[in-house]
Amino acid sequence: MTNETTFRILAGIVFITMFAVSIYYRSRADREGGELDKSQCQGFLKIIRLIALLILLPLFAYFINPDWVSWARFALPDWARWTAVVIAFALIPVFVWIFRSIGAGISPTEATRQDQQLVTHGPYRYVRHPLYTAGVLVYLALTAITAMWWIAATMLPVVAVVIIYRTPKEETNLIAEFGDHYR
Repeated sequence: MTNETTFRILAGIVFITMFAVSIYYRSRADREGGELDKSQCQGFLKIIRLIALLILLPLFAYFINPDWVSWARFALPDWARWTAVVIAFALIPVFVWIFRSIGAGISPTEATRQDQQLVTHGPYRYVRHPLYTAGVLVYLALTAITAMWWIAATMLPVVAVVIIYRTPKEETNLIAEFGDHYR
């Protein structure tokens, strides 16, 4: 087995694991977390999801055959890629911790759920938006593991737009819901 095959397998494991953790906790929140205002940002959310899929298509191509995306690759020494593997695998329990901490409060939009509780434990005790922070770190790690500039060059601007657009609205909703306790 070549190093590239090993990196493909490890990147796939990281991606699938993170995706599965997210889907599990988000679907659980949808079942147990109370109602959401479905009208809030649904159009924006659909556009972001479509763009994310288009951006991730080269990553899926990399998993199948790295030669298909040679145009999106850059040279990176193996030690840097192995360091990214360690970081990515270290982030898996962090993601679980984040999702377990926020519990039913996770939302696909910036809307708060009916009867939502303010989360002040776990990573939320130290960082206001740990999911965004960890998400950026995962994308950077995947960029290094796959040695694909495409991931960073396309996902970081999208993540930045989402954070710039979504975070202020989310903050406003949480202040309206929880007031000074959130501040």
